[in-house]
Amino acid sequence: MRVLGIETSCDETSAAVLRGDGNDVTLESLVILSQDIHRVFGGVVPEIASRAHLTAIVPVVERALADAGGEAVDAVAVTNAPGLVGALLVGVSFAKAYAFARGVPVVGVHHMEGHLFATALEHPEAVPPFTALLVSGGHTLLIDVEAWGRYRLLGRTRDDAAGEAFDKVAKLLGLPYPGGPHVERIAAVGGADSGEFRFARPMLRRNQTPEDSDFYDVSFSGLKTAVLNAVRRVGGADIERDRPAIARAFQDALIETLVEKTVRAVVQHRRSRVVLGGGVACNAALVAAMRDRLVPRGVEVFAPSPRLATDNAAMIARAGLFHLERGERSGLDLNAFAAQPIPGLVAA
Repeated sequence: MRVLGIETSCDETSAAVLRGDGNDVTLESLVILSQDIHRVFGGVVPEIASRAHLTAIVPVVERALADAGGEAVDAVAVTNAPGLVGALLVGVSFAKAYAFARGVPVVGVHHMEGHLFATALEHPEAVPPFTALLVSGGHTLLIDVEAWGRYRLLGRTRDDAAGEAFDKVAKLLGLPYPGGPHVERIAAVGGADSGEFRFARPMLRRNQTPEDSDFYDVSFSGLKTAVLNAVRRVGGADIERDRPAIARAFQDALIETLVEKTVRAVVQHRRSRVVLGGGVACNAALVAAMRDRLVPRGVEVFAPSPRLATDNAAMIARAGLFHLERGERSGLDLNAFAAQPIPGLVAA
């Protein structure tokens, strides 16, 4: 089956063509157009994102089809939740029209389920069962994946997502948007966090048990506030000197928390694979820390390349292929939703 994937959930317009059957797939093309205009505003402006998608959707899809060597596809998969509704509607409307005009089925895909599939496009071994940590600008989810389409949500953020925390801390430190890469860059020269700037690991206590509601959950709003207080304490004159150390202390606290929560899930559910997904999965320090903790336990850790960690249509096409092969189809009344649970969730 040959599937055209479309992704417009936030500020990337992306299209991809994927051919395959089951886990044996070939990515024939992938085009991602990022909207750099949002850097001017220090964050994504929903109305600007929607208008940019309207301008880009046709040439991006045409480029993906041309790179794949032909326009013939058997189905269209499109992100319809979660995300910015205006942005999602551009992709959903185009996908339905394209599928209708060519007489092929269309299927809506949950954006975060797409991230579960993304890493397997590069690492064929990154298939269920595994523990998944999805960390992006809008989501932080810890999921036990029994099989494709059968997911157990273990933990999530109670406030800021990991990527959101990176962006907000970057702003406090006077760094550009998006903040993640800039915080990681200066944290690399910050040295191990010192006593002066060491921040508490949020929602991480030694006496927590699996029965506790916060055993897997995370919270980063307090960590962000701790950074704010540190910046105020240092003052404007010395922020240039102390910025790397503060960035390192923040990153160490966030990463240690994510790694510990993931290790708990691996141990409790006896998994031998961990799959990272989402934009924060590009953070080399996070990947290294995860491997340092888990590889000695005999657990493999898989992380996507930056191209597949960011919002992209290849993962949407791959998740769409899975649903299409199960006989699932969406009607022309397919709509966009700002928030929606991942399909296939089972009780924790």
